[in-house]
Amino acid sequence: MTPTPSPVHPWAVSPALARQIQSELAHEVIREDRLDPVRRVAGADIGFEAGGRVTRAAVVVLDYPGLDVCERLLLRRPTRFPYIPGLLSFREVPALLEALDGLHTPPDLILCDGQGLAHPRRFGLACHLGVLSGIPTIGVAKSRLIGRHIEPGPARGDWAPLYDGDEIIGAALRTRARTRPLFVSIGHRISLTTAIGYVLACAPRYRLPETTRAAHRLASEEKAGEGGMGGAQRNPSRRG
Repeated sequence: MTPTPSPVHPWAVSPALARQIQSELAHEVIREDRLDPVRRVAGADIGFEAGGRVTRAAVVVLDYPGLDVCERLLLRRPTRFPYIPGLLSFREVPALLEALDGLHTPPDLILCDGQGLAHPRRFGLACHLGVLSGIPTIGVAKSRLIGRHIEPGPARGDWAPLYDGDEIIGAALRTRARTRPLFVSIGHRISLTTAIGYVLACAPRYRLPETTRAAHRLASEEKAGEGGMGGAQRNPSRRG
């Protein structure tokens, strides 16, 4: 049975209330595998324009395991929340939720460019997006926010647990030999070991998963494009 998404809460809140919302919603994160068969994976990237006043949300859906692009969608919306470390989801998730709602080919799994459980309140962007959308999510961050770990082995697929105190909150994962590790953590409806497997499967050649790379390319291509906050720009795959 697929869990029901949580109701969307208000976004225009104080930092103190935002932290309270994170702490309350953290109890709704499912830390075990509750996935349907994964046939489509998505990556998401957020950028900002006009001095941060405009949020640019890019979502790209790829088939799995082939990793060919199925659909690309980009939208621009006014930025409603300031930049505050630990509260980035309040700045970024509203536009990502709207972008997900606009997809013709919804994903079975989302790899988020950010933290999941590896967060002071165990509710990073990947958890927030997963709980509110109901879609399984993984946090895949390029840098560590909190926690400690030993250096993983040098080979692709080597990983070391990321600890906060005695709790394992994620993994430092080597996706390419002799490159810096990525920091993988549970977002929602997936276990850590399963999340590691999907991240490796989505990163067959480079340090970053193809989901992240594709979303970043879309956001970068459109950065110098039309301004304003118009409707979503869509680019479905020609292969259908």
